[in-house]
Amino acid sequence: MPRLLKSAPGLPPAAQNDISDTVQVMLARVRLGREDAARDYAERLDHWTGPVVTPPEAIAEARAQVPDALKQALGYAHDNIRRFADCQRASVSDFETELRPGLIAGQRSIPVNAAGAYVPGGRYAHIASALMTIATAKAAGVPHVTAAAPPRDAGGIHPATLYAMHLAGADTILTLGGVQGIAAMAYGLFGTPPCDILTGPGNAYVAEAKRQLFGPVGIDTVAGPTDLMILADATADPALVALDLAGQAEHGPTSPVWLVTDHEPLARRVRELMPETCARLGPDNGATARAAWEAMGEIILCSDREEMAVEADRYAPEHLHLHCTALDWWQGRLTAYGSLFLGAQTTVAFGDKASGPNHVLPTGGAARYTGGLSAQKFLKTVTYQRADPQALPDLARATAVISRAEGMIGHALSAEARLTTFPHLLRA
Repeated sequence: MPRLLKSAPGLPPAAQNDISDTVQVMLARVRLGREDAARDYAERLDHWTGPVVTPPEAIAEARAQVPDALKQALGYAHDNIRRFADCQRASVSDFETELRPGLIAGQRSIPVNAAGAYVPGGRYAHIASALMTIATAKAAGVPHVTAAAPPRDAGGIHPATLYAMHLAGADTILTLGGVQGIAAMAYGLFGTPPCDILTGPGNAYVAEAKRQLFGPVGIDTVAGPTDLMILADATADPALVALDLAGQAEHGPTSPVWLVTDHEPLARRVRELMPETCARLGPDNGATARAAWEAMGEIILCSDREEMAVEADRYAPEHLHLHCTALDWWQGRLTAYGSLFLGAQTTVAFGDKASGPNHVLPTGGAARYTGGLSAQKFLKTVTYQRADPQALPDLARATAVISRAEGMIGHALSAEARLTTFPHLLRA
């Protein structure tokens, strides 16, 4: 049986009911008050009174402010993200098949007409998130992508974030944060089409807004705090493991990080190193990482690698990082994760920023049943069928028999009518 070498006491429960009620009121007000209500929230909550639709001159000004080195890094990341999404799109193929003589069925993948991409602000700029959501939607063939981000200050959206949003191909960029930004994209405010799907991470209010809008509007996922699990064997470097744990814990004090290992000396050494490793992140980030580690961090000691794999599948982490040998065995064995990082040289930070696969991933154990954001998320896989004369007799009879067994007489009559309405086709 696995045993905890360090447990996670957790944090006090969040006031979820308060968040839900607040979001419900805000969504209703924006739905009824439209642009005026959205502008009012922008002014009261974000102190933003400038234009909501970002004009071209603001994008040009942002471009001028972004250092060349950052432009090059964003170009590198965008190229990887877009190329990976292009491959995802290409992997979804249309087809048509003749199931029986005269019974034709097929499948088409059609992009949604409009997508919304929320790019969070707050403590961090989250520049890479703009690339992940917008570029993936454009690769899927979405005709119109509306992007929204909160203003950083009186100058509007963070310049590098705005540059990345434009680079990724956003058709309209709204300077709106939080619930009002989500609502504006969902309801089609400020001259944008109502979005068919809303994507992108955000705080608890953004996540709740997406949850409440889900149904008429699609969403990528109801995101919770980001999480990381590291699987490490005796070959792992404890200093590197500790740094990877701390690096993900800096997301916020509610972000769980877990170490699962079958080597007790490694586990104990990582636990010793965590305070000083968190301190390496600087006063603010270090304090955040240490708070997350103390409240949400766990070290789980297992007897062997199979027991480690069972624990990983049980937790279904968002990010699963292998500091292990025999990577092929692990890749074939593990079944529940948002994204898998193979080998100590492949840090989760690569996936968060630049390697290509999307960083919008399932949290809170949702990786047991879903993957992360992909080009497929912006596609509707629809089907069609056609019954030619030679298929009608058997198809109509089978449909009628099943329908009557179910008590659905109208269905049976509708099927049988095809035999009497089109007798000339049957004779032909």
